[in-house]
Amino acid sequence: MSVNVIIQTTKGIIRDQSVRRMAMFVIVIMALVMVFAGVTFLNGWLSGNPWIFLIYWVACAWLTLTSILLAIFDLLAVKLLLRRERRRLKEEVFGGEDGDEKH
Repeated sequence: MSVNVIIQTTKGIIRDQSVRRMAMFVIVIMALVMVFAGVTFLNGWLSGNPWIFLIYWVACAWLTLTSILLAIFDLLAVKLLLRRERRRLKEEVFGGEDGDEKH
């Protein structure tokens, strides 16, 4: 897979709100399944080899961190959209220059 394909896919996930939220959902589910599996039926296998243990839990932490960063990005994107919409409504209701004054 080329770097260009990865960059374009990432841009698509970040720019589209529904795709971004679906990606967050899938990543959180994957992290939860990994945590559940890691503390239950994979615990003995993971405890047997410290490198596998480390790689497994780093991957789980990476998924968790990715979902948190996507959630923060989504929060900021929604706040920006709200600010733009509020500004647009002020201009529509009060007119161009009058919308900037406090009433």
